[in-house]
Amino acid sequence: MIDLDEIDREILRTLARDAQQSAGALGKRFGLSQPAMWRRIKRLEDAKIIIGKRLVLNREALGFGVTVFLGVKLATKGRVSLEDFERAVTAIPEVQTVHHVLGLYDYRLRVVARDLADFERVLRRRVMTLPGIGDVEANVLLSEERRPGPIG
Repeated sequence: MIDLDEIDREILRTLARDAQQSAGALGKRFGLSQPAMWRRIKRLEDAKIIIGKRLVLNREALGFGVTVFLGVKLATKGRVSLEDFERAVTAIPEVQTVHHVLGLYDYRLRVVARDLADFERVLRRRVMTLPGIGDVEANVLLSEERRPGPIG
């Protein structure tokens, strides 16, 4: 782990809001040269503090107006391996994230669909036919606020 100064923390906050900013633009903002800013960013990447950059798609603009969080409890943990379930569920394009969790459910899935009828089709034809599937609980997303999280 490396020591972060306040400039490092501000760089991380700024990149968390918009990761497309160039080292030159960030350098101007923080009073550093482009090479100095590039070295700071490279140091953060080498230390695995920055582990990647993501493209965030507007699901609604792409026609996916419904997001549902599914709690999935496996029925037969002994007969079907977790790897078999994970391999099958990640093959479903509407499943955006798969989290193996502790608690009432074994997995939490984020599923997108065009509308509720499309979600029902995905649920019946794809999710409920997965190996080892047991109980399923659905929570429809009403709104979402994205927060970058703590930066020390």
